[in-house]
Amino acid sequence: MAIWGPGGRLGLRGCLGARRLLCLRFQSRGPQGVEDGERPQPSSKTPKIPKIYTKTGDKGFSSTFTGERRPKDDQVFEAVGTTDELSSAIGFAMELIAEKGHPFAEELQKIQCSLQDIGAALATPRSSAREAHLKHTTFEVGPILELEQWIDRYSSQLPPLTAFILPSGGKSSSALHFCRAVCRRAERRVVPLVQTGETDVNVAKFLNRSFRLPPSAPPDSATISSR
Repeated sequence: MAIWGPGGRLGLRGCLGARRLLCLRFQSRGPQGVEDGERPQPSSKTPKIPKIYTKTGDKGFSSTFTGERRPKDDQVFEAVGTTDELSSAIGFAMELIAEKGHPFAEELQKIQCSLQDIGAALATPRSSAREAHLKHTTFEVGPILELEQWIDRYSSQLPPLTAFILPSGGKSSSALHFCRAVCRRAERRVVPLVQTGETDVNVAKFLNRSFRLPPSAPPDSATISSR
């Protein structure tokens, strides 16, 4: 799900800063092996870290960005959760890709950041959104155009694809195939929300383009989806 700060969501332009912020949060717990009574007491100026659980979802409901309460199995949360699952799968794939030194890790990280913005857009159903909500969460066409440029560039480096390719080809390639399958599922979760007008069509377009790009790094390489 998207990370929110005083200035709005932290997506493509702010997710790296958010990642550093989260690292600092966990570092603030103090060194291991130190008893609570031995730790220096925080000053009155030290901000209190909020608990990471709220108990507000114990009855099976959760809040959208607009403040609306919906069941946790609502289509909105199915789409948000599957998009988050996709980002997690990409993060796992990136760790394997880094070991191989493949050149496309930066593109994958940009996709992760765009998925943060998609999560924000999905968590803002239009049926309950005000103009102020949409101002912060509308998903623009720019990331879609950039994805299409990547697809065209990588596709031009490969011979024509004449058959389906089984998901395999090494650790990093298999991880990217898994990302592709999760991405197709995320797209299926988003389509009903687009059809009912709850989210922008650009969200579905971005997921449709994602993982149709074939990195030029054989034998660990992804494949073009034929759909």
